[in-house]
Amino acid sequence: MTSRVKNGSRPWVRLAVAELRRNRRNARTFGRLNPGFRQAVRADVATTLRYRGEDDRISSTWEVAFQAARLSWSSDAFAAQLLYRGRVALHRHGVPVLPAIAHRASMVLSQVCIGTPVIMEPGVYIPHGQVVVDGISRVGSGAILAPGITVGLRAGDLNGPTIGEDVNVGTGSRIIGPISVGDRVHVGANAVVITDIPPDSTAVGVPASGRPRESPRVDPLPSAGSQS
Repeated sequence: MTSRVKNGSRPWVRLAVAELRRNRRNARTFGRLNPGFRQAVRADVATTLRYRGEDDRISSTWEVAFQAARLSWSSDAFAAQLLYRGRVALHRHGVPVLPAIAHRASMVLSQVCIGTPVIMEPGVYIPHGQVVVDGISRVGSGAILAPGITVGLRAGDLNGPTIGEDVNVGTGSRIIGPISVGDRVHVGANAVVITDIPPDSTAVGVPASGRPRESPRVDPLPSAGSQS
């Protein structure tokens, strides 16, 4: 009986080992598609400082390290983002176990859950926690990921959204499926985006639709000859 159970369990063990190896290869592939650790952290630090109204001029690697440590101490969300960048670097070098620990630590710290297939460009701002980004998705530089958002998948499709540069994803919003959100889009609070949104527009509603943003009106200055 013992030998039959042991022999019968071997295919399951082989399947589990094969799946772990496949997941590790996939994680390493996606890790190589992401920006390098130093480049990403430097841009994340500068972007976070800029949105916090602080001086974002960084002159040295030591200053990057100091500001990253200071921001991690004052902001759980930035600490979670830093753990995500570290996890990607570990995946890139094929390090086992530690990426999973970093992922769970970021969720415990600030409920920031960023999936392995996600490509996050340098210079993303996460002001607070409760952020979910999953699937084969991309987040552009300068994006703001507000609390309570989900950038995720439709059932049965592993391809997620592509979010352009300088996109403001409002609190509680949902961006779902293989769609494109153009550069400089503002996604309103609690909006549900399930279709493409063109650049320079505002997405509001359930489901959300893109509305072009009007440029602020600037009255021309009076010429010197017109003054009395």
